[in-house]
Amino acid sequence: MILIALRIVLVVLVVRALWRLFNGVLDGYAGRRNLAPPATKLVRDPVCGTFIAPGRAHAARQGDQTLYFCSEHCRRTWLGGRA
Repeated sequence: MILIALRIVLVVLVVRALWRLFNGVLDGYAGRRNLAPPATKLVRDPVCGTFIAPGRAHAARQGDQTLYFCSEHCRRTWLGGRA
């Protein structure tokens, strides 16, 4: 009984491996392999030096330049040091 169960598991694993191989070949042939999201350029916090994505950062303007901060604490520290 155990031998039959092991054979079934082995067959399932082989079929799954072949299925994934077949799908990989088709994806590569169709040019659908570039599924990774585009890279995001990170910016550096001028107070603590932490790198962060601009979309998640706290921002402050300095003239025509936008500075990005990892936290509200770093943003306040930078604003307080300018006074």
